Amino acid sequence: MSRRTHSFSVFASSLISWRYSRYPGQPRIFVQSVSRILRSVPRVQQNQNPHLCWIRYRFLLRADFFTVPTIRFQVLYVFLVLAHDRRRILHFHVTRHPTAEWTGQQLRNAFPFDQLPGYPLRDRDAVYGQDFRKQVQDMGIEEVLSPPRSPWQRAYVERIIGSIRRKCLDHVIVFDERSLRRTLACYFDYYHRSRTHLTLGKDSPEPRPIQPPEIGPVVAISQVGGLHHRYERRAA
Repeated sequence: MSRRTHSFSVFASSLISWRYSRYPGQPRIFVQSVSRILRSVPRVQQNQNPHLCWIRYRFLLRADFFTVPTIRFQVLYVFLVLAHDRRRILHFHVTRHPTAEWTGQQLRNAFPFDQLPGYPLRDRDAVYGQDFRKQVQDMGIEEVLSPPRSPWQRAYVERIIGSIRRKCLDHVIVFDERSLRRTLACYFDYYHRSRTHLTLGKDSPEPRPIQPPEIGPVVAISQVGGLHHRYERRAA
């Protein structure tokens, strides 16, 4: 978009806000006129291969931490690795004192037998110190750093962490590391096999087969200690 077109769009938005209280019926007509003008402006084509962008997206991973308090007022740190393609949680672990060496070892545990990721995305937290960066370089992985104070660029993993809190951790009492690992393992099993996503075509991270009505009635299967249910058809 040229500078002249940008200036015109800023002027139009200010004019719409000024006229909204005085002429209630005019903003809709004026917005339609502005949209027709902006659609007529040719867009600048970027010299980037869309197939290459999709390859990077498929192999883009996200590593992040979140904290969980216990009944004894201790703070536990949960490390998880999320794959963007199917929203799969590839690995998670719990610790009381995360270090750069421990975090790098967890990344190695997430990809055994030389199954290296493509582009791990992480923030600039101090826990990703020199030991972590050295292990990543030894694995031959190209890191992608998100800008500071930009949580919207980590939308997928932030949404997953929010779902874990709202759908699971807000309803249970965590005693220690073992209790938290057991609870998260149960929830992640439900999340991978049963929880549907709109962005996946109303499918789960692990694809579920479509069951015709001829199989039988719909039954509810309790999961995560009764917090959630899986619905499927079974023969009577």
